[in-house]
Amino acid sequence: MRSGSDRSPDGAAATAARLLRLLVLLQRRPAWSGVELADRLGVDVRTVRRDVERVRSLGYTVESTSGPSGGYRLGIGTDMPPLLLDEDEAMAVAVLLGVSAGAALPGVERAALVTLARVERLLPRRLQQQVRALRKAALLLARPSDPVPAAELAPLAEACAEHQLVRFDYVARNGNLSTRRAEPYRLVCTVQRWYLVAFDLDRQDWRTFRVDRLANLAVTGHTFVPRALEDPEQLVRAALSSTPYRYRAEVLVTAPPEELSRRVGPNVGIVEPAAGRRSLLRIGADTLAWLAGFLIEMDLPFEVLAPPELRAELHELGARLAARHRAP
Repeated sequence: MRSGSDRSPDGAAATAARLLRLLVLLQRRPAWSGVELADRLGVDVRTVRRDVERVRSLGYTVESTSGPSGGYRLGIGTDMPPLLLDEDEAMAVAVLLGVSAGAALPGVERAALVTLARVERLLPRRLQQQVRALRKAALLLARPSDPVPAAELAPLAEACAEHQLVRFDYVARNGNLSTRRAEPYRLVCTVQRWYLVAFDLDRQDWRTFRVDRLANLAVTGHTFVPRALEDPEQLVRAALSSTPYRYRAEVLVTAPPEELSRRVGPNVGIVEPAAGRRSLLRIGADTLAWLAGFLIEMDLPFEVLAPPELRAELHELGARLAARHRAP
């Protein structure tokens, strides 16, 4: 165990640093034993008890638990310590804030940038340089093509978490406007859009709603008893697969379903098992060129069963490529 006088300048600095470290540990986990804190801080259990008293004298609430070694947890009081992060945690927060500032939540960019500036000022110069270099080198490729303001997502998320009924106007794909009353359960984000999975009270069935088509959202304040919902992702997947695309294809792929599912996202197509460790892929799109490109990019042997227009598109594409890239 380590020991030393707290009265010397060096001892006082070491004590102050240890108290900050103690606060970091107390914030990180709901409860710690005295032995665990002593081991992390490099002191004995008696010093931990003294440090806890020092923290309490600063106005922070630290609750004690009984036991052979004693235990401690940060209580909820009027005076709470500021959020303290170690180097790895601060690095992760700074990078994520930089990414979220460019993500598809238009109501978040400014707040993310302001918070990022505050976090960066607290980082050592070495970590500041690493964070800036990493953000400069990183490129956010996957983001919804139809951004949704955070001001619209936040109340929906809160209603899902607190099981509160919602009411909103909804514009269907055909342009029809209707007012819906629903029990919200989950928000699901695909590569393209945000969806709300909810139980439609008027239609007495599960529905998925595109969040960008919602208007006049009202969280009623009335709570509901949650219904059993096994797989919200599957609901979104089924809704996307039934979207009336211009072209719907059925493709036999020489790969087991688990392998093909890793290459075909749930928002892209439906994978079903077929004979001989093969898979049937059901996929839709508005253009033949996109379908052809996606199938080629899978880099797996496949055979188009339908539609015939897609087979013709692939044949023509192959002929054009062969003509333009003949061996010299």
